Amino acid sequence: MLANNIWKLIENLIEWTFAPFDALRLDTDNWWTSNIVSWVLIVVGFIALFYWLNQMYGYKRSGKEDSA
Repeated sequence: MLANNIWKLIENLIEWTFAPFDALRLDTDNWWTSNIVSWVLIVVGFIALFYWLNQMYGYKRSGKEDSA
């Protein structure tokens, strides 16, 4: 009985987490709203990339980079 409740809890959590995607799936009239999640992920990825490159440049300038 406990294992069944755990799986139902996971199911409910996933349904609640992905509810916005279900709403976006139903609204297929506008291309921009359908792909807003993709655009947000691309922007976050570029921000992370530039942050990482800035950190690597800082390590290189200070001479702390790994030279193994």
